[in-house]
Amino acid sequence: MTTPRHSPSHCVEPAPPEATRHDPVALWASAQVTALNVADVPEYGSPAWSALRATDLRRAAAIVTAAEHWRRHAAREAWLDCLLVDDPERWFAYVTADANAYASTIAPALARRPTHDELAARRARRTQTRPIAASAGWPPIAVPGRAGWWRHYGPRGKQIDLPHNHPQERPHCDPRDQHGPIAA
Repeated sequence: MTTPRHSPSHCVEPAPPEATRHDPVALWASAQVTALNVADVPEYGSPAWSALRATDLRRAAAIVTAAEHWRRHAAREAWLDCLLVDDPERWFAYVTADANAYASTIAPALARRPTHDELAARRARRTQTRPIAASAGWPPIAVPGRAGWWRHYGPRGKQIDLPHNHPQERPHCDPRDQHGPIAA
């Protein structure tokens, strides 16, 4: 759906409708609600408003207030549509002003938070695997990825993978590894 182009004369307001100073319709609506001299006016269409009698002045005050709110809403939407067509940059600045103001309040807290890449690097450091190694005096360790195989601590600290987890009673000593009897 395309946005209709409006002639420059269609957009006579230099500012949003809520910023205009002399609005005779708004003054009239305010005067009407003031002249009714009522308090605790329920919102138009609410259950409390529906419960009021037709002659209750609060009902009329709610109608005038709702009509004025709708008029201002429609005027603001028309102004924004016109602004979008005539000056998109100003429209974008106006529409995003609240978000920009909020973002500036949370920016310092967000700057202190780690980025996605920083968090991923932390996880990578924590999850780096190290090779499994059996230790002397400890039972054998199951070898990941090789079901049924266990890593044992062998002679001279050599890591030996065997298909059982029975700890060695005595390390197997190769006669070639012995240096002979120690002289007394």
